[in-house]
Amino acid sequence: MKIKVLGAFGSEGLGQRPSAFLVNDRILVDAGTVPGALTVDEQLEVEHALLSHPHLDHVVGLAFLTDTLASAGARRPVTATSVEPVIQGLRTHAFNNVLWPDFSAIPSPSAPVLRFRTLAEEAEQRVGDLWVTPVPVDHTVPTVGFIIHDGEVGFIYSGDTGPTDRLWRAARGLRGLRALVIECAFPNRLEGLAATSRHLTPSLIQRELDKIPPDLPIWIFHIKPQFYQETVEQLARIDSPRIQVLEQGKTYTL
Repeated sequence: MKIKVLGAFGSEGLGQRPSAFLVNDRILVDAGTVPGALTVDEQLEVEHALLSHPHLDHVVGLAFLTDTLASAGARRPVTATSVEPVIQGLRTHAFNNVLWPDFSAIPSPSAPVLRFRTLAEEAEQRVGDLWVTPVPVDHTVPTVGFIIHDGEVGFIYSGDTGPTDRLWRAARGLRGLRALVIECAFPNRLEGLAATSRHLTPSLIQRELDKIPPDLPIWIFHIKPQFYQETVEQLARIDSPRIQVLEQGKTYTL
């Protein structure tokens, strides 16, 4: 399984793109950036977008992707996929012909460039060539993490979350897991802000380690650009060889 890091950050900075990952060239996991990281030909290959929640830094790239697909004459639609509150949020607040055109009816309602699909919580479902289980996590809006695997190997994706439990319980005992992709938005000195906005800091991640399946590599994403160096230095002080910060533009193989 290939995971390309299109964007690794919790916001947009100079050369720093919001969170988005491309699995096996076909499936987005969050879509904070898409056209800023992929050629038009690469965008045309995308079939699904798994979305953890509807905040802009996780979905705005989907808006621009649909624009690319419509103008480039895409052969097939991209399917925005998540649990019902996330899909409803996109329909109501994003693709509503006010904030952005309703690409679920463009170029026509019968052959749109964007489709929506609702997944059941905590149930394994097929998405493209992968198996996906959405699990609720703890953020300021309805948000899910995902357990994603291809039948042999897989990974956990936290989405945006503060300290959480259901995702770790769902992952216990699963075979073939090779990585945990987990957010860390703020440095320790902003733990109050992290608590209010339901995000993690290095110290909070350290407390989560006892809940996370042992020996699972921990890949960090979603650091806010303005706090990047400070947060990375604090992560490095956690006494665990399991932790690494993901590199934007790099492809990881499980």
